[in-house]
Amino acid sequence: MQTIKLTYPHTLPSDELPETVAAIGFFDGVHKGHQQVIQAAIAEAKARQMQSAVITFHPHPSVVLRKDVQHVKYITPLQEKQEILQRLGVDRLYVITFDKTLSSLEPQTFIDEFIIAMNIKHLVSGFDFSYGYKGRGNVHTIQNHSRGLFTFTAIDEVKMDNEKISSTRIRELLKNGQVDKANTLLGRPLTVRGIVKEGDKRGRTIGYPTANLDVSTDALLPRVGVYAVKVLYKNEVYKAMASLGYNPTFTADRKEPIIEVNIFDFNNDLYGESLILEWHKFIRDEEKFNSADELVKKIEDDECRIRDFFHH
Repeated sequence: MQTIKLTYPHTLPSDELPETVAAIGFFDGVHKGHQQVIQAAIAEAKARQMQSAVITFHPHPSVVLRKDVQHVKYITPLQEKQEILQRLGVDRLYVITFDKTLSSLEPQTFIDEFIIAMNIKHLVSGFDFSYGYKGRGNVHTIQNHSRGLFTFTAIDEVKMDNEKISSTRIRELLKNGQVDKANTLLGRPLTVRGIVKEGDKRGRTIGYPTANLDVSTDALLPRVGVYAVKVLYKNEVYKAMASLGYNPTFTADRKEPIIEVNIFDFNNDLYGESLILEWHKFIRDEEKFNSADELVKKIEDDECRIRDFFHH
């Protein structure tokens, strides 16, 4: 998959771009609803013997449009999004910089610049897609704005348990620690990647060595607590338990939660290595213990529960 980053105005030469069928949207999470839009574009591209593309935006529009939002955390930060789209079989990924200039474009200008000038012959979006200044362009206006140069399909909302599958719903589930339910809507486990950094090395002294993961500040993490997780390392998958939190038994003033992972039946040195963590099940809230012994007893109980969870 080829990734092309664009800002307005872009300088891509139209006559050198392949005829393409594109899915357009922000697609945070690339959940089952998004996948229907993207797969419809891929299928249409195959039928027309054209290339498939996804057109997405970065950063999230709210960072630009709302004064109270300085930074957004993503269910799928850009790197994760790229990898998922590649696995789905997308040929090209266009990432358009969302800035003040883009947000003030007239709907027709947006379509001229980012659809027609990019040789898009068919466009697929969700039913609620909007574009142009104040979202004045939508699925009802695209046909007019197409100038007859491309065709368009809108995909109906996708529901599960009579509720729309949405990034907002997934964010709510993660806030409540319901990673298993979020995974069902995503169609795969929620992941976060990080580099193993030096920690306090306290885990070794209590018989539970942990890898401390340094993760991107762009990654949306679930609620603080202990989780059943899997670790992907060098094409191998390991069962593990993770503590996401402030480690209150030993630390009083930590500002940001940290991820500590104990990988079952594994004792290699991982410093500096890159790991991918899959979140599978919330086990319990973080607790402050009166002693290391109390903590160890609880960790032993966590380990039993998590091994049991993966066994079934």
